[in-house]
Amino acid sequence: MLRSLLAFFTLLTTLLLLASCGKTAHLQGKALYVTHCNNCHLEEGQGIRQLIPPLAGADYLRDHPVEVVRGIRHGMQGPMVVNGVTYNHEMPGNIELTEFQIVNILNYVHTSWGNDVPLVTVEQVRGYLAE
Repeated sequence: MLRSLLAFFTLLTTLLLLASCGKTAHLQGKALYVTHCNNCHLEEGQGIRQLIPPLAGADYLRDHPVEVVRGIRHGMQGPMVVNGVTYNHEMPGNIELTEFQIVNILNYVHTSWGNDVPLVTVEQVRGYLAE
């Protein structure tokens, strides 16, 4: 009886884990985005007119991965062109974010709002920050 009950709970736990598999992708990235990025880039990554560039559908994410990673950590200043529009508003850095947190934010952004940008790894982020 005890063995049957244990087998049942094991099976039930396995089924619950399989049912939720993939549904929690990038939740930490979303939480970090809301905390560190949402105020300027907004909830749907749309940015603010000519002031803050969009992240939704942004060619800059795909074309400048090193600058994006360094910008998250150290900030950005000077003109940048995103989807053919020039932006020139300083972005503060987030020096307190770990490499893992930067990966989580980027992978959330890379897969949100219609973006189809390759995922980044911790090794890539480490390399970009070390260059």
